[in-house]
Amino acid sequence: MSEATLQNKSVIELSELKLVGFRILCPGEQYVNEIPKATLQLSERISEISNVINPFQQIGAFVVENETDNEDGYWICVEVNEYENIPDDMISLTVPSQRYAVVRHKGPNNEIRDAYEVLHKWIEENNYLRLTNKWHLEKFNSWTDIENVDVELFDTIN
Repeated sequence: MSEATLQNKSVIELSELKLVGFRILCPGEQYVNEIPKATLQLSERISEISNVINPFQQIGAFVVENETDNEDGYWICVEVNEYENIPDDMISLTVPSQRYAVVRHKGPNNEIRDAYEVLHKWIEENNYLRLTNKWHLEKFNSWTDIENVDVELFDTIN
């Protein structure tokens, strides 16, 4: 992975997020294939979701070390102002206000793991503690071309 694909690492706090979309459950190595399929499905059905804040941004959510089966998997969603008329085959997820270390990755989706390695090293070097049992986020600004995604990675920290 070239360092040019990563942009400024920073720490930010986000307010509570209300998300609506799809939950993906599959073997770990399959997420790199299944998430792009779900992002396209969500794009096609965005008009069915009420109160969408930004239809041009999708948010992935996951817990690294989930403590319950309800936290297992990966959620691909859009942010909403409030929950209303959620389609039957979609889910809602509320992510509490949290503090994150953030890096932006532009490039192939199969290099996102490499970007996380760089971010995790930066977290450690700056004496932050990763909170692996909390919700982590991926804000996708571009997702239709898996060879050229634009995603901000939000790793929850203390």
